[in-house]
Parts: sequence; C-alpha cells; structure tokens
Amino acid sequence: MSQVVTITNNAASASIDSKGAQLTSLALDGREYLWQADPGWWGKHAPVLFPIVGTLRDGRAVSAQGEVTLGRHGFARDMEHAIVSRDDASVTFEITDTPETRAVYPYAFRLNMTYALTGPAGLTQTFRVENTGDVPLPFSVGGHPAFNVPAPGGDGEAWEDYVLEFAEPWSYESPTIADGGLLTYDVMNPIVDGADCMPLTRAAFRFDTIMLEGVPRSTVTLRGAKSGHGVRLDFEGFPYLGVWAGDGAPFVALEPWTGHATLTSEDDIFEHKRGITLLEPGAVDERSFTVTLL
Repeated sequence: MSQVVTITNNAASASIDSKGAQLTSLALDGREYLWQADPGWWGKHAPVLFPIVGTLRDGRAVSAQGEVTLGRHGFARDMEHAIVSRDDASVTFEITDTPETRAVYPYAFRLNMTYALTGPAGLTQTFRVENTGDVPLPFSVGGHPAFNVPAPGGDGEAWEDYVLEFAEPWSYESPTIADGGLLTYDVMNPIVDGADCMPLTRAAFRFDTIMLEGVPRSTVTLRGAKSGHGVRLDFEGFPYLGVWAGDGAPFVALEPWTGHATLTSEDDIFEHKRGITLLEPGAVDERSFTVTLL
C-alpha cells in the first residue's frame, strides 16, 4: 500500500508518494510550487522516468538480452517503491527487478531515488542505478516535475508573463516530436537566437515537448518577468532538458533527461539509442538535479 512521506526544514517542505516515488508537493513557507495533478489538464506531478525516457518505436526494441517492450517513460513511475531510509529532511526509495519487469526489460537492477531538502529553498533529487546483473545494463533516467505558472507570489501575472532564463546568451533549435512519439531532426523548432531568455508562448510548444541540449552551465530559471518568482533548475550530468507545457495548461514541466525518445533516424537496437547509458556489472551510476524555489 502506498505511503506519502513528507520532509521539512525551517521553510521548505516536500511530499513524496511511494507509488512511483513521485514528488507530490514542493512548498516554501506553505506556498505550493508543484503542479497538483488536476486531471482536467494532466493527472501527474513529477513522474520518475526509468529505464527509458520517451517512446520506443511501436513500444519495442531489441537488446542483447532479448526484446524490450516498454511504454512511454518506462515502468518506475507505476511501481510501488520501498522506503529504505528517511530522516526529517530526506528520504530514499528503492525498486529492484521483478519477474514482471524482466518480462518487458530483461535486466537486473536496483534503482534508488533520494529526495533531500538542501539549503533554505532547495530540493535535490538523486537517481542511483546499480547493475546487479552479470551483463551490461542499458538504461536512461529522467525527472518530470511540473511547476505552477503563475508561481506563488505571482499575483496578477499570466502564464505568458513567464520566461525561461539561461546563464548566458546562446542559439538553439529543438528537434520535434513526430508520429508515434519519436524524435526527429527533420523539422526544427527555433527556441533562442543569441539570447539569454525565452519568453513563454503557446506557439513554442506547437510540436509538444521542447528538447534542449547543451544548455549553458546546465541551469535554467523559470521566472515571472514581473514578480521574479518561480524556480531554478540545476541539472549537471543530464545532457538533455525537456520543457513541456501541455495544451493551454497552467504549468510548465522542466525535465532533466539522460536520454530521449527513439530518433526517427535510429534503428531499433536498444543499445544504439542516442543517450543510452551502458553500466557494467556491479557498477553504479548516480545523477542529481536541484530545484530552488524563488
């Protein structure tokens, strides 16, 4: 049976559901920053993505250990995660392979998800993947937290008053989502052109999710241009950042990824997927990102 764990410090609090090890609340001084899963828009808060990010072609691929048949973003978000440690300001969850997971993903693994309040207004989310098998483990991980827009303190602001700020000016065009949820570079979506700021527009999301790669200093800030309130995301170690807003929805998801959906130009060999991590037997891969509330 699932259990919601709440961690706190002097000002910030976070709640995490053991079902999916999903963050369900992130608040500062009692003000909620995390999207609250209104099913009229999107009925999730911040799913954990493992062992894939995005979509496989027709939901399948071939690996060295046999067929992989996974739905979008994998199965970790649907599993019950055991609580293996906790204190006032942090909690760690765990899943391991089961007969059910091996039927769709024929590998042995241990995934630990740790949430820790850091500083007066920060939350660090850590993915720790261990290869408990005797063959190389191919996988990707990702976060998917969505944040309320307008943010707390943004009274009188509209969604369109928010911007994505970068550490320095840069230029970038995003690949786009094609049929079947695959990623394509055949159609590119201009995002920034020699600028350190991207104003939010609904038109920018006309191809669904924006995928950023090579973000300066691996940091972005989602901020109200009038109020200054929002969130900063620091994601060193995650090569890609998905940005998704839903169709007219009052949130923005900032999604650090180590991999992404199958490219239209790729084959269906799982180990060939761009961004895939191959972890040797007995080895551990650990990645963290931090959300700071503003």
